[in-house]
Amino acid sequence: MPTLAILDYGMGNLHSMAKALERVAPDTRILITQSAAELRAADRIVFPGQGAIGHCRVELAQRDLLGLLPELAREKPTLGVCLGLQAALEFSEENGGTPGLGLFSGRVQRFPAGIPEGPGLLPIRIPHMGWNRVDPTRPHPLFEGIPPGTRFYFVHSYYAPAGTAEVAAVSHYGVPFAAAMGRGSFFAVQFHPEKSQHAGLRLLANFSRWDGSTPAPVS
Repeated sequence: MPTLAILDYGMGNLHSMAKALERVAPDTRILITQSAAELRAADRIVFPGQGAIGHCRVELAQRDLLGLLPELAREKPTLGVCLGLQAALEFSEENGGTPGLGLFSGRVQRFPAGIPEGPGLLPIRIPHMGWNRVDPTRPHPLFEGIPPGTRFYFVHSYYAPAGTAEVAAVSHYGVPFAAAMGRGSFFAVQFHPEKSQHAGLRLLANFSRWDGSTPAPVS
């Protein structure tokens, strides 16, 4: 039986993620773990997260995972969720400026206050919380069976820019931003698939079967 490990570093909706994965992948062992050995042995990894990136980095460092996580994400199918996407970039403006893991290019920024969501609309509220449409920018196995414009559930105050080569899907909240990014065997989403009903479950089911192969980003 294949094993899917959910990384437990003290942040993230671990049990709701585990329940969602158990539902869509009944023939897979779902494991919540902090163990480097169990992460190395797993067939797939989920890197969840919510909260601040500075705290995330501290927790990863305390578990000796700062170097291991990027290594494993390049070797086996790995899914980042919410903060798991932001932490994968080179740098974040959050917490006064925090280095990321460098799996994706770009800098994480805070949503600008006071800008309207669209013509004649009220200024956006921060954090961005609720359902928003997601439009893939290129084919990816994790979006199989999910139509463009499908809505997913978001909760975040910071975002990754939409203009880098690794961006796999975009959304819009005052400004366009990366809703999903992918490079090699690592894929990450800004939204919460475990809270996104049928579409989120479909994405997780796709991940549970994904072998890590994907079209290379356009350079």
